[in-house]
Amino acid sequence: MRNRGITFKLFILTVIFFASFYILVLLSQVLFFNRFYQDYKVKKVERDLYKFAQQYSHQNRDKNKELAVSVAKFMNRNRTQLAIVDFEGNLVLGDPYRMTVELPNHNKITVPLSLFLNVNDEELRKANIQQGDPITIWGEEYSRGNLDPIVYPEKILVRHSLSIGETSPDSLSVFSGVVEDIIAPTLKTQRQGLLYVALNELFPLSDEMKKELNGMEEKELQWVEPWSGTNNIIIMQPLVVSGGNKQILFSVTSLQEINDANEALRWFYIYLSGGGFIFILILALYYSKMVTSPIVSLNEAAQKMVDFDFSSFKPLQQSDELGSLSQNMYTMAQKLDKALGELQDANQQLQNDMEQKERIEMTQKSFFTNASHELKTPISIIKSFAEGLQDGINIDKQEHYISVIIEETERMEMLIKDMLDLARLESGTIQLRKRSILLSELIDKSANRLLYQLKAKGLEIIVIPVNELPVLIDPDWFEQVIVNLTTNAIKHADHGSDILFEIHSDRQSSTLYVKNKGKTIPEPQINLIWERFYRGEASRSRQTGGTGLGLSIVQQILDLHHCEYSVTNLDDGVQFMVKINH
Repeated sequence: MRNRGITFKLFILTVIFFASFYILVLLSQVLFFNRFYQDYKVKKVERDLYKFAQQYSHQNRDKNKELAVSVAKFMNRNRTQLAIVDFEGNLVLGDPYRMTVELPNHNKITVPLSLFLNVNDEELRKANIQQGDPITIWGEEYSRGNLDPIVYPEKILVRHSLSIGETSPDSLSVFSGVVEDIIAPTLKTQRQGLLYVALNELFPLSDEMKKELNGMEEKELQWVEPWSGTNNIIIMQPLVVSGGNKQILFSVTSLQEINDANEALRWFYIYLSGGGFIFILILALYYSKMVTSPIVSLNEAAQKMVDFDFSSFKPLQQSDELGSLSQNMYTMAQKLDKALGELQDANQQLQNDMEQKERIEMTQKSFFTNASHELKTPISIIKSFAEGLQDGINIDKQEHYISVIIEETERMEMLIKDMLDLARLESGTIQLRKRSILLSELIDKSANRLLYQLKAKGLEIIVIPVNELPVLIDPDWFEQVIVNLTTNAIKHADHGSDILFEIHSDRQSSTLYVKNKGKTIPEPQINLIWERFYRGEASRSRQTGGTGLGLSIVQQILDLHHCEYSVTNLDDGVQFMVKINH
């Protein structure tokens, strides 16, 4: 019930928010849009009119065509009417949309198009009159002294086939020729007659208005057209042309389009409001469901976690705060589940730890017992033989006694050396002095050191290098690795067999394989041979038992060199592998 309440509350709040925003938009459009758009339109016209005045003040007035093109561009861009008049209201430039026609006698006539466009705008656009087109014009002619006469058209025939305008009365003059030049609007124009009506009403200017315009002040007037009652804005921009003469840029901008658009928008929003409100309801419902759905899911998951059910919780696939919360809850559930599992296995784990501790203690005890035995035995032998020498034994036996004392001393020295080496390696204070060397050289050197032991069992070392490359190692310590591995192989190799060393090299690494024929290592013990106190033989044979430190020393040295190593049983023996990265 609480979940439904959250969703319902969020739904109501969302509806209120969107509905308020929608109503605010409607009220803003109804109350402010018309004035806003009108101000925007007027300011744009004023800004462009000021720029045009600056351009016109420096433009050559003799180039009528360029001036007409500039006026036409201004009118198309601002959808307004523009004329250039003097302070008495006389037109300096009235209609920018015009056509120049060359007659067969090479005389020319000027054909204003704005009034003709008021009635025949669409037809004239479709005709697409171009320079060089043959044309016939019916209209009234007005002479202008030395200037080309003006003909106001009533009907136009383009390219001998396309007729534009009403049937021409017989009283009109007819002119046929070729289009020399044409300036036409790119957009549908306002009625140019509106401009002339405004000029007739405002001129002559009042004395006050003349004074303000003479002071170069821009004038803006609200003007209502008498025929249709539409609202217009008249902007008069005074300017000074060459020679110090003053003229007026007279602009008429209709506000009817703004009023029509605003009225249409009002009705549009009224029709849209019904569908808009339904859309708001759907959007609010979807939004509330979208927001509360993960919250409901998290609440259900939390209720299951209260009952220690962590397995069914799934995190939300969202990259936001809820997704982060879900992921944290999922992590917490996993950790709690893991903790409970660990608690259930605690007794067994504790038992295993105790057994492991006992094994370590037994191994340590065995090692110290063995080390003590290894030291005690040679010490006892040395003592007894030394006492014999002191008692004055037969001179023929003195040499034998001395050799036994030396042999036992060396054995004791080897044991102590191994113990010290292992202690140094485990302390982490060893600084390797690496240099590039071939493994085969170290193997040959080690074999010479162990020549006596090899001959004693009839063994032979065989070295097989395959694309051998030098390796970067500490030769002194790595020689100890080879000696210990060889010693281990000698101890466990069959009499008369071979100890095989294979070296394989590539660009990345060199791999050393040490193989001997003999008994394999029992599988339960194969991972124990590297342990410090491990002893493979249960009996304490002083000839083959060793101290149990050799392979532990090998492991420490290989770890210092960051080598990979392993031991595997073969069908007829054991193989050690050492991989050295280049």
